[in-house]
Amino acid sequence: MKKILLPTDFSDNAFNAITYALQLFKNETCTFYLLNIYTPIVYDTEYIGYSSINPNLDEIYKKNSITGLHKTEKRIKETFQNELHQFKQISSFNILTDEINDLVKKEAIDLIIMGTQGETGAKEVLFGSTTVRVIHRAKIPIIAIPSAYTFNKIENLLFPTDYDIDYKDEQLEWINYLAEKHQATLHIVHISKDDFLPADQKKKKVELTTKLQHQRCKFSLLEGKNIAKTIYKFEKENNIQLLAMISNKHSFFENLFFKQVIDEIGFHTKVPFLVIPSQS
Repeated sequence: MKKILLPTDFSDNAFNAITYALQLFKNETCTFYLLNIYTPIVYDTEYIGYSSINPNLDEIYKKNSITGLHKTEKRIKETFQNELHQFKQISSFNILTDEINDLVKKEAIDLIIMGTQGETGAKEVLFGSTTVRVIHRAKIPIIAIPSAYTFNKIENLLFPTDYDIDYKDEQLEWINYLAEKHQATLHIVHISKDDFLPADQKKKKVELTTKLQHQRCKFSLLEGKNIAKTIYKFEKENNIQLLAMISNKHSFFENLFFKQVIDEIGFHTKVPFLVIPSQS
């Protein structure tokens, strides 16, 4: 049985991510954990001082959180009637990343699925700050769902790699699983400034091939100076439904995604983004 964590701030974007999760696992027995954090956005000395003279303030936040979770589950069950799915509601006064890591450990969560933007997220930004923080600190895979993305069966899964790291079986588990489950074509793409693969990278490619259990794999060597734009171009031209990357330290993914110059890169994927953390 899969255990899927669904953080929500009750925005349309969050429910869209929930909808994606329910459809992605519609034929599987799952427990979905609906998580809402009701920590005030501005939690500082001003709030602490205000709440000390207004003790009911915390209760108001808590009540709104619980009510929102009840409404969300009711909406889910009205829209999707699936006996394979059960739900647990979690309302917590906590920092989102801390609560997520606590739940992952306590409940043995397998996967996190969440939207890329919250209630006030600007559409032109790739990932909201909340999603970025979760990706930074999450110890299990996360699928980030772009705003207003409509679920599509995964027919083509894109996995860019630099062939510079030793992939572990557990890092490839979700890529193998989703590709096999949906009988998708798995596109393994390497991007280089020239059309050439050194001997050490050829060796890593062979090693990776043995660990990818899926039969429908296509390897591509692409020439491009801008990794992000090359990935985006491939994504559009090959009808990709899911982009997967492994965030190993010092890999090109780290350089691509986690730098503060993210807005300058122009990497605006329009499909769900599976991020698999490095394993310590």
